[in-house]
Amino acid sequence: MQKNLVIIPTLNAQDTIAKLLEYLIKQNVDILIIDSSSSDNTLEIVKRYGVKSMVIPQDSFDHGGTRTLGAKYRNDVDFVIYLTQDALPYNEDSIKNILLPFKDKEVGAVCGRQVAYPNEGIFGRHLREYNYAKESRVRGYDDRLKYGIKTPFLSNSFAAYRRSTLEELGFFKDGLIFGEDMYVAARMLQSGYKVAYEASAVVYHSHTYSYMQELRRYFDMGVFHSREDWILEDFGKAEGEGKKFVFSQFRFLKEHHKLYLLPSMTIRIAFKLIGYKLGKNHQRLPMFIIRALSMHKKWWNNR
Repeated sequence: MQKNLVIIPTLNAQDTIAKLLEYLIKQNVDILIIDSSSSDNTLEIVKRYGVKSMVIPQDSFDHGGTRTLGAKYRNDVDFVIYLTQDALPYNEDSIKNILLPFKDKEVGAVCGRQVAYPNEGIFGRHLREYNYAKESRVRGYDDRLKYGIKTPFLSNSFAAYRRSTLEELGFFKDGLIFGEDMYVAARMLQSGYKVAYEASAVVYHSHTYSYMQELRRYFDMGVFHSREDWILEDFGKAEGEGKKFVFSQFRFLKEHHKLYLLPSMTIRIAFKLIGYKLGKNHQRLPMFIIRALSMHKKWWNNR
């Protein structure tokens, strides 16, 4: 019988974790919480639901390493499914459906669909619609010639992995500031596996970022692409995809009769571009500026 494990890293998640656990328990899955020493009531809530948990020091959290810790927690599971604490299953089939593409033995990872929360702003809604289509797909290594950097696209907010494939590739890489999902997807594709997107597996997940939050997020993305430049060399530059996104966002504003937000859109795009370029060239910057620009400031400790 197939065994699955849902893994959720948490930090001060008391506002969201109860509702998330209620939805997951209805889907009859094993759950593991990896908590980074929350200072709120997260762990008390988790215990109330009878869910397994482990606690790690906050300073030891690592995007890849912590997810590897979860995957190694049990070696008897077939698939591990990762959710972030701010994601919420859209219905009672989310977990079941994200596992559907694994019927193909060559599929190593599956990304689920994300839709914006009902109160999300126009820019957050467009981002979800742009990145998460209504049609499912499966892509292999050769598809990079057509889809470029979108080929290894995966999101750590809702993704599932064949555990044996993860183990074969050495699980997630430690020490990444960002993009552990894309890293492992690219490795899988290079190793001959496929990466799937399952549109019927849906969660609510979205953010409304300020201009500076956009800059910091894209700064960290630039750092990731700079340090893992083999991904861009093999799958294509991110700048080309950025142009498609700009045109898509303009059309989205026009369709929703919100062209008056063009100045805000322009500023937002400028902050993203500036952040990304600075991140790609972060080696030239002093550490105090790097820390000011980065979203994941603690990652720079001891670096």
